[in-house]
Amino acid sequence: MAADSSYKDKKVITIGIVSELTGLSERQIRYYEERKLVFPDRTPGGSRRYSFSDVELLVEIANKIEDGVQTYEIRQEMVKQKKRNEAEEHKKMIQGQINARFGIRKK
Repeated sequence: MAADSSYKDKKVITIGIVSELTGLSERQIRYYEERKLVFPDRTPGGSRRYSFSDVELLVEIANKIEDGVQTYEIRQEMVKQKKRNEAEEHKKMIQGQINARFGIRKK
């Protein structure tokens, strides 16, 4: 599972390839970046690099836009989801510390 996520999160895909994979124009992809919906890495020369996870996210965003959802609403939902994920991770960390402290092992 960890191997899957590592390749999916590597930022190696150019904007041209992302455009081909998603059917979005390069301008649309840059617009979604401007709206803080996707966060490509930049090469030293300034070229954008995306991951497979970014490609999946862009397809989700495009589908929501097609359904009439505004970019602001998408961004708000992404922020809420990130907070939920962080809270869940924090909860797991605390539970792990409690389990370690009291010698509780998961079965």
